[in-house]
Amino acid sequence: MAERKSFLLRTDEKTLEAWKRWADDELRSGNGQIEYLLRRAPKDAGRAKDVGEMPRDAGS
Repeated sequence: MAERKSFLLRTDEKTLEAWKRWADDELRSGNGQIEYLLRRAPKDAGRAKDVGEMPRDAGS
């Protein structure tokens, strides 16, 4: 498994609340949901085909 790095992310309160609701709907932690989306975005954009899949409960 690749080493995980931490970084600061700033966002507005409404966006954070929307992420938290979405995470709850998918049974993930808030951090896990953001991590899932950050991994998926480069793949969906065709920018990173080698980004690994995350388990549903990662970041919990």
